[in-house]
Amino acid sequence: MSSPQMDDECVHPNALRRQPAQRRSARRVERMLDACAELLDETGYEALSTTRIAERAGVAIGSVYQFFPDKRAITQELTRRNVEEFVRRVDRRFLEEDYRGWWEAVDAIIDIYVDMHRTVSGFKSLHFGDVVDLNLLDSDSDNNTVIAGRLRGLFLKEFGLADSPALDLAVLVAVEAGDAVLKLAFRRDPEGRPEMIDAAKQLIRGFLTRQLRSWSPR
Repeated sequence: MSSPQMDDECVHPNALRRQPAQRRSARRVERMLDACAELLDETGYEALSTTRIAERAGVAIGSVYQFFPDKRAITQELTRRNVEEFVRRVDRRFLEEDYRGWWEAVDAIIDIYVDMHRTVSGFKSLHFGDVVDLNLLDSDSDNNTVIAGRLRGLFLKEFGLADSPALDLAVLVAVEAGDAVLKLAFRRDPEGRPEMIDAAKQLIRGFLTRQLRSWSPR
């Protein structure tokens, strides 16, 4: 099976004031994003500030403002980085493994999300930006709609599902429902309660199986 090449063009392109032109500047921006991620996990978004990010990253506050107008923009760029990492991991998984159908791909995608929640700094606090702003990924669509659009494109390309408004609705509902259960799984357990992670998989597979009967597991 080929890589799904999930599109990330919907991610808002204007979080950075300017793109770093040199490798040294790019590394400095990455340190700012790393610092933002760490502080989000430690203190949350409300306590986050550009001053604290600069201090944690070991850069002058003026360096922060060279690239970002405020903490929201830094968080937005961190969200973009999270999405790109998610896309890379999905692409890599699809290159390495074969799936009988979309139902196995759904489980793999959830496993990637769960692993990022456990291992990627800032992800458990930010997810795909919804904790901060429902329109952080795209000014015209809420974040889960953007993620649903990516998964819809994967289903169309990799598994031959017919494009239709019904598919749009089915994938969006599945994303919203699965997102809610996965957040619940991690609410009191930093590793995620295994039974709730399994419940999220069952919920999504069961719902999509009913909605996509022609493409359900035999």
